[in-house]
Amino acid sequence: MDDEQTDQVGTGSPILHMRCPMDVDPVLYRLLLGLVANVTPVVQAVPPSVLVADVSGSVRFFDRDPAELGRMVRARAMALYGLPVVVGVGPTWSVAAMASRDAAGRGVVAVGSAPEQVAAFLHHRPVGELYGIGHAQEQRLVRFGVHTIGLLAQLPEATVQRVLGGRAGRQLREVARGVDRRVVVPTELPHSTAGQRRFAIDTLSPEAVRAALLSLAVELGDRLRTRRQAAKAITMTVTLADRSQVHRSRQLPGGPTAHTDDLRDTAYEMYRALGFQRARVRGIALRCEQLVDAAAVAEQLSFDPGRERRLRAEKAIDLLNARFGSGTVGPAASYRQAG
Repeated sequence: MDDEQTDQVGTGSPILHMRCPMDVDPVLYRLLLGLVANVTPVVQAVPPSVLVADVSGSVRFFDRDPAELGRMVRARAMALYGLPVVVGVGPTWSVAAMASRDAAGRGVVAVGSAPEQVAAFLHHRPVGELYGIGHAQEQRLVRFGVHTIGLLAQLPEATVQRVLGGRAGRQLREVARGVDRRVVVPTELPHSTAGQRRFAIDTLSPEAVRAALLSLAVELGDRLRTRRQAAKAITMTVTLADRSQVHRSRQLPGGPTAHTDDLRDTAYEMYRALGFQRARVRGIALRCEQLVDAAAVAEQLSFDPGRERRLRAEKAIDLLNARFGSGTVGPAASYRQAG
């Protein structure tokens, strides 16, 4: 059986290929990695400005097609970090990478997985646009009369190997036909995650600070559960009106957790222990640290009916936020005005 029958054109997992500006700050790049990890755990960093993600498991979880997931990631990156990320969507790494080039002026470009859709996207293009081709390889093909990707795809494998060399010729011909055997190798998730709230006016109100801490606990808990991680410790940073800062760290008393209740209660206790009386607070931040895989954390049995009800409610809230966007549902007290 020849390779015309065995090659599986356009049947890979749906891939998002995301490009940041080339001069992106490394801190923002890592924040983007965490943001994409909220959508899929199968995300690979390709520094300094590219991320590649396999979203085959996320399509069903979010009930959105790959192109919609690409638009969601792009919108969140712009809203949270001001990053003008462009996204290519395709059934293979190379097709998605080429689509992300086209997305430079449009934001998101998606290529369907059907073989005819892949062919329509690839075959009319100049051979020099093929993902992974070098300048010298392009020139050899052009001298041979192969000006388009479609012509390269139609050449017999033996001919391409004579022109470009054995392994290189085979690989480029496969890419020209929409075949790419590379898989996304997950990059290790961040070992910490943080959020902050800044008050519009320096505040003396303990209630306003508690509302901000609750909002942070909701945000960080949701992020950890989405990433399937748990935190062992929390660090709190309080910025005062004179711009001085107070830092406190504490191990979570019940062991690693991603539950909003546990993060909130520890944050409340940490702030209470500071003993502020008339200190004006400008902003407050929480960082969850020493993150571990949630699958490795033994869930403690609880004999508190109230806690069990809250944990069930937490699961329902997670499902709603996954469907309609992070922050759609949460405690009313967490929506007090803090930037």
